[in-house]
Formats: sequence, structure tokens, C-alpha cells
Amino acid sequence: MIKSVFAAAAALSMSAGAALAGPYVNVEANSGWSGSDYGGTTTDLHVGYEGALGDAASYYVQGSASVVSPDGAESDTVPSGKAGLGLAVTDALGAYGEVSFIGSGDDDIDRGYGAKLGVKYSF
Repeated sequence: MIKSVFAAAAALSMSAGAALAGPYVNVEANSGWSGSDYGGTTTDLHVGYEGALGDAASYYVQGSASVVSPDGAESDTVPSGKAGLGLAVTDALGAYGEVSFIGSGDDDIDRGYGAKLGVKYSF
């Protein structure tokens, strides 16, 4: 079950960076369910930095620790982080991507990785 929590955390914990440059703190809780079965919550406690890449692109990088709280099991604090890029393709169309990781407090469980790519069209 803990692997499904890591997968849910990797899929749900990705967020785009803001437009302003500089350091920030990001506290984010992500919970997962399979049907009506609650899997648990992962809370990211990250410090990050974001900025512009020219006139049409931006980046962010953040990391520190996440508190993994599986349903019915003991919580664990593990290393985690993410980084992303955003690009204005046109005035109405943007593209973005992110990579992330979350560690494990158990030597028998592999570190989890995530990736996301997308486009956003504004009307």
C-alpha cells in the first residue's frame, strides 16, 4: 500500500511555479484514494526558488522533506523535491513540465519518481 501512496504523491504533488522571482516556502498536502479506500496523505515541506528564463519562460526548483502518512500505518519523514519549466508559446498557449522525487524511509522500498508535461490554453 505504501507504494500506492508514493505513486499518488508523485502524481498529485506537482504544481507550477509562480511568475515572481525569488525564494519561497511551499507546504502542500496530497491525499490519495482508490475508489473509496483512503491510502494516506503526503505533506511536502519545501523551500524553493523560482525565476524567469528570458521573456517567455520560467523555472522553479524546490525540495526538503515530505511527511508520508499512510492510512493505518506510522508516518515517516523522507527527502523530496521537484523542478519545473514553463514556456509561453503564444499569448494564449503555454507549455510546462515538471520532474519530482520522493524518498523512502524503508531500504526495501525504492525512491519514487514522477514527471508531468502539459499545455494550457487561455480563452
